[in-house]
Amino acid sequence: MAASRNSVADGGGGRDEENNNAEDSPTSKKPIGAKSEGKFPLTRWELTASLAVFFVFSTGLFYVYLTMPDAEYGKLKMPRTVSDLRALKDDLARYANAYPAKFILGYCSTYIFMQTFMIPGTIFMSLLAGALFGVLKGLFLVVFNATAGASSCYFLSKLIGRPLVNWLWPEKLKYFQAEIAKRREKLLNYMLFLRITPSLPNLFINLASPIVDIPFHVFFLATIVGLIPASYITVRAGLALGDLKSVKDLYDFKTLSVLFLIGSVVIIPTLLKRKRVYE
Repeated sequence: MAASRNSVADGGGGRDEENNNAEDSPTSKKPIGAKSEGKFPLTRWELTASLAVFFVFSTGLFYVYLTMPDAEYGKLKMPRTVSDLRALKDDLARYANAYPAKFILGYCSTYIFMQTFMIPGTIFMSLLAGALFGVLKGLFLVVFNATAGASSCYFLSKLIGRPLVNWLWPEKLKYFQAEIAKRREKLLNYMLFLRITPSLPNLFINLASPIVDIPFHVFFLATIVGLIPASYITVRAGLALGDLKSVKDLYDFKTLSVLFLIGSVVIIPTLLKRKRVYE
C-alpha cells in the first residue's frame, strides 16, 4: 500500500477538518509529479513507519554483528574507497577463511541493509566479493544480495515511498510513469533494459517501481537478470584491485557501450511491437 499526502484542496470552510484527516491518512495518494512546496513530504504515520522498519533492520544487523567472532587480524571496517578495500583485503580474506559461514552472513546482511536503505557503498561490497570469492561465487553473492536489497527497497517504497519520490524527483517520476504506460505489453523487456544500462539510477528504479504500478514479479525478474552484466564487470574488477585506481575506472566508454548493446538487444521486441502498432 503506497502511503502519501492527499493533494485535493476544498474551498468550503466546513471541509477543512476532513481534508486534514485525509492528509494524515496512510491510504491517501498524492498525484505523481505534484511536488510538495517546501514541506517535509512524510506524514507522522509515514515517518513513524519508516523509522520502525529501519529500527527492525538495524536491530537484526546489530545482532548478526554481535554473534560474529572477534576479529583477530586488526581493526576491520567498511571499505569506503578502493584504497580502503586494497588495504583491508588480506585481513578480510583471513577472517573469511577462518569463519566462512559467519563472514557470509555478515556480508549478506550488510549488503542487503545498505541496498534497502539506499546507503552508498555497495559497489565496494561487490568489488570485495570478487576479491575474496572469485568470479562465479562472487557474482552469485552480489546478484543475490542486490536483488534481495532491491526487493526490500521496493516494498519499503510501497509503504511510504510515494510522497518522498514525488518530493525528490517529480518530473523524473512523471516521465517514468509515461514510459511505463507506453510499454505495458512488453514491460519485462523495458525493465531489463533499464537494469542493464545506466539509463536510470537503480536507486530511482527501486523506489519508483511500486509507485508506477510495476508488478513485483516483473521487478524481481528484471532485477535478478538485468543486474548480472554490470555485477560481472564489478566482481571481475575485484580480482585486480591493484590495477584499479577508482570506481570511475569500472565504467569507461567501452564498458558502457557493451552494456547499452546488451540492453538494446533486450528491448528490440518492444521496439518491433511499437513499429507494428504504428503500421
